[in-house]
Amino acid sequence: MIGLPISRRYLFGKKSTNAINIISGISVLGISIGTAALLLVMSVLNGFEDLIKGLISSFNPDIKITLTEGKTFDNKTDVYTQLLHIPYVKAVIPYLEETSMLEYKEITDFATLKGVDSNFIHFSGLNEKMEEGKFELKNESGYSAVAGLGIRNKLAISIDDPFAFLTAYMPDQNGSAFRPFKKRSLSPVGIFSIQHDYDSKYVFVDLGFMQDLLGKGNQISGYEIRLSDYSKKKEVEKSISTTMGTNFKTQDRYQQDAAFYKLMKLEKWISYAILSFVLVLVAFNIEGALWMIVLDKKKDIMVMKAMGMKNNSVKKIFLCTGMWIVGLGICIGFAIALLFYFLQQEFGIVPIPEGFLVDRYPIDMRWFDFIAVTLTVLAIGYIASYFPARKAALLDEQIRYE
Repeated sequence: MIGLPISRRYLFGKKSTNAINIISGISVLGISIGTAALLLVMSVLNGFEDLIKGLISSFNPDIKITLTEGKTFDNKTDVYTQLLHIPYVKAVIPYLEETSMLEYKEITDFATLKGVDSNFIHFSGLNEKMEEGKFELKNESGYSAVAGLGIRNKLAISIDDPFAFLTAYMPDQNGSAFRPFKKRSLSPVGIFSIQHDYDSKYVFVDLGFMQDLLGKGNQISGYEIRLSDYSKKKEVEKSISTTMGTNFKTQDRYQQDAAFYKLMKLEKWISYAILSFVLVLVAFNIEGALWMIVLDKKKDIMVMKAMGMKNNSVKKIFLCTGMWIVGLGICIGFAIALLFYFLQQEFGIVPIPEGFLVDRYPIDMRWFDFIAVTLTVLAIGYIASYFPARKAALLDEQIRYE
């Protein structure tokens, strides 16, 4: 590969003018900054994705079982027991949820009431997401409610006021025209905060309370399954399908929020595409620097051609020169990104304003992103280097023509 040592000499060797060195240095710097920015933006979006996934996992179960058609079904003891004895199943939690109108001190709004049994708090991470009060659904005084932060703000709920109750309204099938709603009172005892969509939607109540409010007896909306080993979810889903039959469907963590995860991925790759276009603009510096080197080494090209070097070999030399610039830029860019990653992880040099869930921008580097960035920058650099290299290969013919 004669092109490599010659191209390295052309890039790092002495030039006829310092302007070529300056332009080459600017090209390397531009690729470095663009590469670092591309990798860091992807890493920050990875960090937010992992953060939100962690928050959602405290709410969403490992597997959710619901009807393919219809809203509720009977909670049969034998089915519950069979599910509980499936390998890798740690807990089976029946739940019943429905949209209800809530009233608190004459302020009204709609929310989804989710009735769960006493095992729910022991097998979910919601206890760690409590902003105020405690997770308690029933005590000696009666039934309690644990509301999301968004619901708390909309209804102005105060858990410190023992004389104010949260009233839930639900259409009563057996009611009259004068009393079309069934209503029940709850004591708000806790406020949780996971993610805005959940905080503004859910209020947790006791399963028995919810069944009474809906007049559903022993019916439920579905089962939430917690696993001892999430990697075995495919095996568990097969066993669940055998136990429950074709009238039921299962959803894993991703499937329960598929639209949200797709949006996160789309946002990441849109950002990637935008920054890649910025790198295309930076690539014009490479083309300019390479063309300056071609002009500077015009005599060398003539000599090499006189000695019998083919046009294709000349083109390869200057392609390699351009790829040297790109390779240096990638290495320096990765070094900058890794340094920023370390400083952000250890010292939080870019903080997030108060009131957010974390005090610094989350960041997570992945090997796939390194590969994607490397291939993208190399492709852009190759295209930017190709045209000056092609002109260098045809330089002898151009001079003869002139």
